[in-house]
Amino acid sequence: MSNNFLSIFPSKKPIIGMIHLLAMPGSKSYPGYKKLLNHALIELKNLEQGGIDGVLVENDNDAPYTLTANSATVAIMTAVTTEIVKKARVPVGVEVLLNDPKASLSIALASGAQFIRTDYFVDKMSRPEYGGEIKINAAEVVNFRSQIKADHIFILADIQVKHAQLLEKGKTISKSVQQAETAGATAVIVTGDLTGHEPMVGDLKEAMWTVKKIPVLIGSGFAKENVKKLLPYANGVIVGSSIKKNGKVDLKKVKELMKEVKSAK
Repeated sequence: MSNNFLSIFPSKKPIIGMIHLLAMPGSKSYPGYKKLLNHALIELKNLEQGGIDGVLVENDNDAPYTLTANSATVAIMTAVTTEIVKKARVPVGVEVLLNDPKASLSIALASGAQFIRTDYFVDKMSRPEYGGEIKINAAEVVNFRSQIKADHIFILADIQVKHAQLLEKGKTISKSVQQAETAGATAVIVTGDLTGHEPMVGDLKEAMWTVKKIPVLIGSGFAKENVKKLLPYANGVIVGSSIKKNGKVDLKKVKELMKEVKSAK
């Protein structure tokens, strides 16, 4: 499969490691900018030393999230992502939780990041704890990218994403993949039901059979124990939970995972 997104990585089937930022301003847990930045750069160092192929910056410790980001979150994430891009030897992406792909694109453009992830793109999903149905408008996101002259930034879109309930009864993985690719996604992401839960092999196979030109990525539950089971049915991976210890990236865990990945490739 030929795709521009995959071409930014030097290795086949890239493994993208998560940099989960500490809490943003406004949270009681916000540690201050210097500590937040230092934490992020240590995470980057451990991921790169472990042999990771790319990183994705995310405000994961802001839970419970707001649906869209406030100005302080955008400012801090832009500043931190800019520093990560300056120091990174691997491609960098960004995602603003819970559902702000426009903010993600804006941060990526300002910082020099090369891709974004958006959990919600074409599927009608519900999160009762956030008021029910999540707003989606894929065309609006893609048009916004063009308006800010950021067409070079790749959009990685989850399909039937974890933690949420699908509101379209009977909708298949194939249908979601077709819609996402048609709408302008650069890659589709398949997850399990929750963070740390692996996707079903059948879902990965269905996505791989359906896509025409874009890659399929694993978005949750990837670990050294299931590399050989899952990696044959994806073009790449986003990994977080399994390479962390006490909430921080663990260099030993990264190395162990990448050793298994190298063997499987």
